[in-house]
Amino acid sequence: MLPVDKEKDIMLAEDDSDEVLIFDTALQELRFPYTLRHAKDGDALFVLLKASIPYILFLDINMPCKDGMACIAEIRSNKEYDHLPVIMYTSHFAARIIEESFRKGANLYITKTATIQELVAKLKKIFAIDWADYVHYPPKNDFVL
Repeated sequence: MLPVDKEKDIMLAEDDSDEVLIFDTALQELRFPYTLRHAKDGDALFVLLKASIPYILFLDINMPCKDGMACIAEIRSNKEYDHLPVIMYTSHFAARIIEESFRKGANLYITKTATIQELVAKLKKIFAIDWADYVHYPPKNDFVL
């Protein structure tokens, strides 16, 4: 079930402004209340995280200053972020990158899609998980959506 009760604070760490627009457009298709906060790089991400921890974080791997792998490692080393679901959101589909994301503690891994409708379908699956009650660590074979 998609979250419809109250506005969700969603954070996207992504350096490409076109990708941010695509992501926001896909969220609008889901038709639930949300706020999208955007960090253009890894350093900006931690400034936003210190201000408030979001409901969920979508994290690109290739970013300036501090890349997504460095960010997930830092997030998982800080107990303050233990209950923060982190979804890797990237154009990479290399097995070693997926494995590293899994080992560093990402909750799920999704690749950027060719169409908004494909992204909407992936986001529906992600928001069907009740992240408020638990942090989902799927078996490795269910890690990639």
